[in-house]
Formats: sequence, structure tokens, C-alpha cells
Amino acid sequence: MFDSPARILPLRIEKGRRILVVSDIHGNLPYLKGLLKKAAFSDADELIINGDFLEKGAESLNTLRTIMELSRRGNVHTVCGNCDSWINIFTMDADHDERTLRYMMWKKSGLLWDMCNDSGIDPFALEDFGQVKKELFRRFMPEWAFLARLPHAIETEHYIFAHASVTPGKPLRQHLEGELTRFDAFMKQDFHFDKWVIVGHYPVMLYGENIVCANPIIDRAKRIISIDGGCVLKDDGQLNALVIPFEGSEDFSWLAYDPFPVCTVLDAQAEGPRSYYIRWGDSRVQVLQRGPEFSRCRHVRTGYEMDILTKYLFTGEEFTDCNDCTDYILPLRPGDRVSLVEKTSRGFFVKHNGVSGWYYGDLERSYG
Repeated sequence: MFDSPARILPLRIEKGRRILVVSDIHGNLPYLKGLLKKAAFSDADELIINGDFLEKGAESLNTLRTIMELSRRGNVHTVCGNCDSWINIFTMDADHDERTLRYMMWKKSGLLWDMCNDSGIDPFALEDFGQVKKELFRRFMPEWAFLARLPHAIETEHYIFAHASVTPGKPLRQHLEGELTRFDAFMKQDFHFDKWVIVGHYPVMLYGENIVCANPIIDRAKRIISIDGGCVLKDDGQLNALVIPFEGSEDFSWLAYDPFPVCTVLDAQAEGPRSYYIRWGDSRVQVLQRGPEFSRCRHVRTGYEMDILTKYLFTGEEFTDCNDCTDYILPLRPGDRVSLVEKTSRGFFVKHNGVSGWYYGDLERSYG
């Protein structure tokens, strides 16, 4: 499915135009609209949507249509991510149709799910996706045509925008689709580039060990920037925008959007003595004592113990996986502004400058 030759879009950006780069929207249209408003996006800017704008969130079809509408302005350019490659289903066999249907029933969201509902087709009544996909192709021809044209990377004079990775030393046009759209932990590789490579795909907080930070990572030695802020995938995730002042600039900045209420810290709090971050791919825990709100758990691989919100546990069994979680206690001072993610009987789970952790003092809601 991902072994086709990659489509590459060479793009010339006029001197002086600001470049905004957003990735991994994952069907979260309110976050996209909120971020573009916060960035004051206008016709004077260039917007690069760097893949995975579909799947996992609640509004894949509406997000696709919004991006299609934005693209008509001429200053919005979209990269195909691994979650956006649905056009390939029309060349797949019956076995793949069956796997697609199982995926739809498991996720109960996503582009195909939305298309069925938009067409008056009950996804729960589907028995053979091979038949319904012909109807979806007929009903949504403009959407499929847009997806079929998407490049797998965009290259400008100074930057390469690819969803997941680029292979160093290999001409961009010799890449396969999967080489650009599917590669975890890209920044952990000993790769270095002449041009800046901007990617998403792998949530940036997964690069941390003990502290959860959703802010873009800029590695000037490798000339790689990773910007996936965990939108939709993480309860405390955010949608990031890398801001490049003009073509050729290395004076990078960023901004982020999430909808969490902003509060003011009233009491000082020192940083906790130790912490750990249990994350996707390594989230197996043993429940030592289950409680109505918090449960004492031991991380199976490391043996680290922490209290986890019981609702984060996937099953009621002794050994289970769980949502991403941390026991990090944030260092905070009176007057600091934090985003309130979760209010509990013990304290508040908050974000401060993109870093998530616990606060056990008092908060005052900020307005305006």
C-alpha cells in the first residue's frame, strides 16, 4: 500500500511571505480553526499542512472539505500522511476490504465512517465494504480527486516538508511513499541534512523520558524539526504551528492551540523529586490497588509505581494498558498561567508552556 513512487511538489515561495507549518490535525477541525485564528493566518502567508489531517478525530470529512476550500486560495499546500492515503483502497482486493471494514468498526470514526454517515449509509449495517466503496467513490469524487493529487513531500529552496521522514543522501524523487509517510522516532536517528527537514507523524512528547512536553523540537545540528503536538492522540495534546518568518530564515518560532481554560497559579510549588512518563507503546501496568478515582499501579517494564486516574486504565484486569500519564510535579510560581486539563480531588493536571504535570495549590480562572 505504501510502496508506490512518492509524489514530490517543488514549491517556490515568494520572498517575504511568512510560512506556517501544521501537522497531525487528525480530524480535529476546532483545533485547526482555533490555531489559524490564533496565528492570524491570511492571504499574505503560506500554509503547509504536513500530513495526517484525517482519522482518529471526530470530523475527518469536514476537515478534508475545509482544507480543500482553503487550498482554493492558492497559498495552502497539503502533504499526504499515512492516515490520508485512503485513495489506495480502490485498488485493493477483497481481503483488504474486509480489513478496512474491521478498522471502521473498531474506530467508529474517520473518513470512510463520515462518508457513510454523510451518504445516509449506516456503517453498523455494512457487511461487504467492497460494494459500498463503489458508492462512496461515486458520491465523493471531488474529495477523492483532491486526495489523489496530494504530494508526499513538498520541497522549497531551503526546506523539505515530509510527513514522517526523509532518507539522507537519497534524492527526494527516488523515495517511495512509505519512506516519507511512515517512520517512527525519526529524530532519534543519526541523520543530518543540508536542507531543513520538517516532519510530524511522531508525537514530540514521546521523545521525552520523564517530562511530557508537546512543543516542537528544533535540532539545529541535524537540521530537523518535529512538530506533532499529539492533537487528538493525547488528552493534553495541542496543535502546533511552526512559524518561519520567510523563505530561507532559520529564526524559527512556534505557537500552539488547545481549548483548555487558562488559570493563574496562586501558590508556589517546587518541582517534584522524580517522575516518569508512561506512554504509548510501553503502557503496560499492573494494578496494585484499584480506587474509584485513582489506582496505584506499577509500570511493568520499569517497575516504577505511581497513582494513575482509574479512568485511564483500559480494562478492569490486574494487568492492563493505560492512557499516557505522568506523576511529574511542575515547578510553578504565583502568577504563572497554566492550562487546566483535569481537575481531581487531589489537585490539578495542567500544562505550563507546553509541559504537562500536576499542581497541588489553588488556581484562579483567567478571563480575556
